[in-house]
This record gives sequence, structure tokens and C-alpha cells, in this order.
Amino acid sequence: MAKNKFHDGPGPSQRQLRVGELIRRTLSEVLSRAEIHDPDLNRISVTVGEVRTSSDLKIATAYVMPLGGEGRNDVIALLARNKGELRRLIGKRLELKYAPDLRFRLDETFDQMDETRRLFAQEKVRRDVED
Repeated sequence: MAKNKFHDGPGPSQRQLRVGELIRRTLSEVLSRAEIHDPDLNRISVTVGEVRTSSDLKIATAYVMPLGGEGRNDVIALLARNKGELRRLIGKRLELKYAPDLRFRLDETFDQMDETRRLFAQEKVRRDVED
């Protein structure tokens, strides 16, 4: 099997990163403009933090969080229910050869940032950092 001379290592390729960012922007735009024909989804503000694509660009995993963090599981269910329409809109706007299959996961980075802030606010940690 030929080795990819443009990409070494376990991380995503430049192409994966570029397409993931294009999908993220398009998905954010579609959701913010309420272009989906589902009134339940249109009532909720959704933040799309990141989109990761598979190496063949046929699967895109979107990491999302509802504004305020309430109704997390409902948002995932609503997005999954409307993924066909979202996939069609993304494929149409980006003019990709294949529109990727969309998968939705909760974006946990906000929770991780809060936990990190909490740890750094502890007296023992502040003492260690200042020394």
C-alpha cells in the first residue's frame, strides 16, 4: 500500500480539518437561520463547537451544545431526527462529491474548561503555580 507523502502521524489531515471547518460553519449557519422544517429544532439555539471527519470524508461527527446547556439530550435527538435534511443542505451548499453522514455528540469542552478553572482556583494549586 502506498504511503501518503503529505500526511504523517495519527492526527487529521489538512483536508479533513478544512472540510470539517466548512461543515461546522455551514451547519451553524443553517441552524442559526432556522432553515430546517422542524419547529422544535428552530426554537433552540445550538452551538456547533467542532466537526471531525473520517479520513474518507464520508462521516462527519458534529460536537454540539444547546445555548445555556439545558436540554442536551433533546437537542441530540432533534438533530438526529433531522440529519437527512441537514445532510442535504450541507451537500448542496458545499458542493462536495459525497455529502457526509452526520453524527451528533455533546460538546464536553465547556464542562472541561469549567473543571479546569475550578482546579486552578483552589488555594493549594494557586500556591504551587505561584512558587
